[in-house]
Amino acid sequence: MNPNYVLLFVDNPATSAAFYADLLGRAPVEASPTFALFVLDSGLKLGLWSRHTAEPQVLAYGGASELAFSVGDRSVVNDMHADWAGRGVAIAQRPVALDFGYTFVAVDRDGHRLRVFAPE
Repeated sequence: MNPNYVLLFVDNPATSAAFYADLLGRAPVEASPTFALFVLDSGLKLGLWSRHTAEPQVLAYGGASELAFSVGDRSVVNDMHADWAGRGVAIAQRPVALDFGYTFVAVDRDGHRLRVFAPE
């Protein structure tokens, strides 16, 4: 059994769905007032669930984990950083070389960390 579904608990699923639709370049395949679902090219499903209606009750908020996007090389990391920063996405870490590769970290409106990296 392989995990194929990530749920992020968000304050406002419609607002978060608009953010991710713009960032990912695709519309959600499902959307309601309390939930939105994206299916990515890799097959991974990204769900955005209202932290106000999730059961059991959500006790923690974003920032303690990351949604990571592996890309081909440093130039793609730099291009995505410039694109996302230009869209007004909050950047927590500018592009930098770390032990595992070249990376930057953005943050969505709920504090979820979005890491883009090129393994090296």
